[in-house]
Amino acid sequence: MRIAYLDCFSGMSGDMFLGALIDAGVFPKILEDMVAGLNVGARLGIAKVTRSGITATKVDVLMNGEKELPREEFLANHESHGHSHAHEHGHDHSHEDSQAHAHPAADSTSLRAAVSAPHEHEHGHSHGRGLTEIREIIGRAAISARAKETAIAIFTALGTAEAKIHNIDIEAVHFHEVGAVDAMVDIVGAAVGAEALGVDEIVCSPLNVGGGTVKCAHGVLPVPAPATVELLQGAPVYSSGIQMELLTPTGAAIVKTLAARFGSFPEMTIEKSGYGAGTRDLPGHPNVVRITIGESASTLAAKTAQETIAVLEANLDDLNPQVYGYVMERLLEQGALDVFGMPVQMKKNRPGTLLTVLCKPEDAAQLTQIIFAETTTLGVRSRQEQRQTLGRRWVSVTTPWGDVRMKIASMNGTVTNYAPEYEDCRRIAAERHLPLKTVMQEATTAYLRTPEKP
Repeated sequence: MRIAYLDCFSGMSGDMFLGALIDAGVFPKILEDMVAGLNVGARLGIAKVTRSGITATKVDVLMNGEKELPREEFLANHESHGHSHAHEHGHDHSHEDSQAHAHPAADSTSLRAAVSAPHEHEHGHSHGRGLTEIREIIGRAAISARAKETAIAIFTALGTAEAKIHNIDIEAVHFHEVGAVDAMVDIVGAAVGAEALGVDEIVCSPLNVGGGTVKCAHGVLPVPAPATVELLQGAPVYSSGIQMELLTPTGAAIVKTLAARFGSFPEMTIEKSGYGAGTRDLPGHPNVVRITIGESASTLAAKTAQETIAVLEANLDDLNPQVYGYVMERLLEQGALDVFGMPVQMKKNRPGTLLTVLCKPEDAAQLTQIIFAETTTLGVRSRQEQRQTLGRRWVSVTTPWGDVRMKIASMNGTVTNYAPEYEDCRRIAAERHLPLKTVMQEATTAYLRTPEKP
């Protein structure tokens, strides 16, 4: 299995992640083409820099040839020249860390401005962008379906965190700072770059969040910021004592979406590594994120990935069958990895169903509540088990009726299974009035015709 280990000993921001990807071998043109495809008037500035003796790649998002200012410098300019003046010059930034920057949005009610904005700048978008508009921009981009799905997932994670913190619906969240141009580039670039990396799994280290406080439009907030804390539920975090924001909400959202698991440096045969630089050069502390790529050295790990899952079970003998399907759908919507039922013979010879739910351990409590609320059971059993899984990834193939995602499973770098995504095929079949099996066969044929299967 080809894996990438993301070492966040100095936290992480979106631009640091892009720098590490390029430093590790992702062609800059892939990201430059992505920026051009977004059609938001930006371009990338890519340079080699040194952070406490370590050479790393620094990525900046440039608008009209200008890049973001450090937080303190921006706030000083902001206070001396006025709020609107900053917008006229396109510098309402809040770049990622205090290794980066957090600049307040024009609208003081901006939800992103209510916390320390991660890596997001307000380039003339005083109205902010809602999640629907962001989806539309990403949907029009000339990138793969998989990258679009990943980028939208990262934005959705940010929006969900903000909505919970401010007790509003996610569609009411306006991403004043998160929705700005440079953050759009960082998030979509992370999705495109991670796909180009060509690994089966990304593993992440415990996260150094930093410390102290951070200034934003609504005042001074503790580090890590509220959105960062919300995003990192279930993730291992610590502070090395550095009094600045090292891990930003954008960085946290990227990690939450891309990392399959957290842990110490895995057993692997290293092929290459890359370093992405933060804005600041901290004395005695390399302000970089490192990504290391290689093949798993463990025989077991080379064949399969192992993870801990929770198993929830309940016996049902008096539930309306019409409700059962609804319960399954709700559980899957709320994060269950799988839901299935088996017929069982219960006490007093009553026929029943054994409901089984597989989920991440951190989701077990919420899914248990759903089982109690939606079924007639009086008890739910739970346990943790180890499961081994093949490496899985998505690729997009083109059919005469549109793109279809293919799920690819591999072991030791060799493809072992492939199948078209049912929902994509079902949608095309319904829209084009075609047999479902015809669409699925065409998608499989298109994949097999690919000269060099990804």
